[in-house]
Amino acid sequence: MKKNWLQCVVYIFSFLLYSTESLLIICIGFLLILTPEMNSDQASLPPRTEKPTTEDENSDVYGEYEEKQVGGEDSKGHELAAGKGSWKHAAFHVATTIATPAAYAPLPFALASLGWPLGVSSLVAATLATWYSSLLIASLWSWNGKKHVTYRLLAESIFGFWGYWSIAFFQQVASLGNNIAIQIAAGNSLKAIYKHYHKDGSLTLQHFIIFFGAFELFLSQLPDIHSLRWVNGLCTLSTIGFAGTTIGVTIYNGKKIDRKSVSYSLQGSSSAKRFAAFNALGAIAFSFGDAMLPEIQNTVREPSVKNMYKGVSTAYTVIVLTYWQLAFTGYWAFGSEVQPYIVASLTVPQWTIVMANIFAVVQISGCYQIYCRPTYAYFEERVLSNRTNSSRLRNPIVRLMFTSIYIVLITLVAAAMPFFVDFVSICGAIGFTPLDFVFPALAFLKAGKMPKNRGLGLSIRLLNITIAAWFSVVAVLGCIGAIRFVVEDVKTYQFFHDM
Repeated sequence: MKKNWLQCVVYIFSFLLYSTESLLIICIGFLLILTPEMNSDQASLPPRTEKPTTEDENSDVYGEYEEKQVGGEDSKGHELAAGKGSWKHAAFHVATTIATPAAYAPLPFALASLGWPLGVSSLVAATLATWYSSLLIASLWSWNGKKHVTYRLLAESIFGFWGYWSIAFFQQVASLGNNIAIQIAAGNSLKAIYKHYHKDGSLTLQHFIIFFGAFELFLSQLPDIHSLRWVNGLCTLSTIGFAGTTIGVTIYNGKKIDRKSVSYSLQGSSSAKRFAAFNALGAIAFSFGDAMLPEIQNTVREPSVKNMYKGVSTAYTVIVLTYWQLAFTGYWAFGSEVQPYIVASLTVPQWTIVMANIFAVVQISGCYQIYCRPTYAYFEERVLSNRTNSSRLRNPIVRLMFTSIYIVLITLVAAAMPFFVDFVSICGAIGFTPLDFVFPALAFLKAGKMPKNRGLGLSIRLLNITIAAWFSVVAVLGCIGAIRFVVEDVKTYQFFHDM
């Protein structure tokens, strides 16, 4: 009876997510088709960012706060704290956000679900598409002469009310899903380190998920993304360390295995292969997830667009050198038997596996913080901005209470349902695909930022439409595959299972 009830909850929750996501993508598409293009002379921010009149001054604190952010006149110091970082800091933030062990460790498994031709082409296409999309978002940051310091405000300036709330929904799904997935990954890495030194130890995966959550609660008290720059610098080095160690050990293990015993054929029935391929598309979309580009760009000093171009390109250079090598070598080494988290497939030498897990935990700790920030920012806009100077001493206490609730909820879900690859695929399909593939292409078209050269403008228009249409399909297929795997895992495992 308990298991039947749990299955019903999963089915209902999955249906709601799938239906909402599909509806929002369709709505944004219709907005692009039915409304005329805007240029920088015609554009103006919607009423939300204008200073409220006297009669609604007390009721619309949120609008007042965001108007100050956009206008650069924030008396609370938010604008003062922004715009100090160099392009190197931007590269640290972008690399930390995208290139996490939890993002590229599942890539060999995704290739194993797609096969060599489709897997390689999907990985390369996703890399180039998100690189291009990131540059589009950077170019739109002040597209109408006003700075849009959050993804939500940028969407609102282009698409209006529905743009704001669509991005708010997708950003929260991406943030929550990402942090659940990477907290599971961090718990797995910490458990692997523990088991290396205490083979008969009694601590379970859930203990290490809780330990990691406690550490993230401590980091959550840092005020903003810019305050994490040194943490993210260390995380970027850990990204390179994890990739280098894991790639080297993967090749070493691959040479130790009898190559004739390695199979690259797709496993299971035709139906299982189809759903596994759908799931893999969601995992690849997750691996390039970055729902925070405007927020990161707000930390970069002028010229912010040029610095962001350099930061994004530097970050993607690191991503190409790590993602592709780990995906290809992992699939080559273990074939269709590769595990969803590549480190779990490694066996020798033990000390290098411990080192890879240490790098993974360090890197994930920074990525987790980046993805907390949209939720924290929304809370601060709604609650803390409404407080007077006399209550400033209470703000750290209020922040501690809110961040504690957030961390506890994320930790509880991660510990109760530690299905790593399932959360990766759902998060990639529902959260990151609209944010990182569909929206940038549509927003660039809607903002009317086309070059004057007719041929080049037509090429960019066709490219953007193709990216938006294809990755909308990928979002739906990835969601279908991920939901099926969640349902199957719920049938197999119990809550708080020690994976």
